[in-house]
Amino acid sequence: MPHSPNHSPIDYIAQHKERLSWMPWLYYQLKARHLVWAQPWQQEIQRYLSQVETICIGDNCFIAPQAKLFAEPGRAIEIGSRTFIAAQSFLHGPITLGQEVAINHRCSLDGGRAGIVIGDQTRIANSVQIFAFNHGMHSQQPIYQQPTRSQGVKIGCDVWIGASAGIVDGVTIGNHAIVGMHTVVTHDIPDWAIVAGNPAKIIGDRRDKS
Repeated sequence: MPHSPNHSPIDYIAQHKERLSWMPWLYYQLKARHLVWAQPWQQEIQRYLSQVETICIGDNCFIAPQAKLFAEPGRAIEIGSRTFIAAQSFLHGPITLGQEVAINHRCSLDGGRAGIVIGDQTRIANSVQIFAFNHGMHSQQPIYQQPTRSQGVKIGCDVWIGASAGIVDGVTIGNHAIVGMHTVVTHDIPDWAIVAGNPAKIIGDRRDKS
């Protein structure tokens, strides 16, 4: 597109990077002429993270530069191939993400001590919160002074976690389950279940949607 000599040319690549950061699934639809700049951009982001944090990143992943990943020794983050992490998400290990996992924008995942494990092809919508730890709550001491406990969170394969859902420590979500928008999961969810509400209740079975 032509531009006025009195103005700087529009940086379409910068805007495209911003778009990809918030909608990373588009990265896997890029044409060859876009991959010329997109792949080196991603390689540099991922190389840096692998150097400064205890992070292992699989092939053909996408990590938005605005995402914040922290993984000290003993609290590693492992990211399977073709997994993406969108802008303004916060991940603190230990976390294991399978292959083709989607972490959309503004999610918060903290693995506590026991960790978060998410299976292959699971989709985490925006603003989901998953915390694999909890504070003590007895009345004889301020909460912030009490030790935390951590049982871990396990989410199966091919699961869809809806926007703004919350998942607490100690929960296991079975394969192929669906967790509705704004749902708070406080107990285990079986395979194929569709749950919604606060606390989560089973409202259907995905196999009935065929």
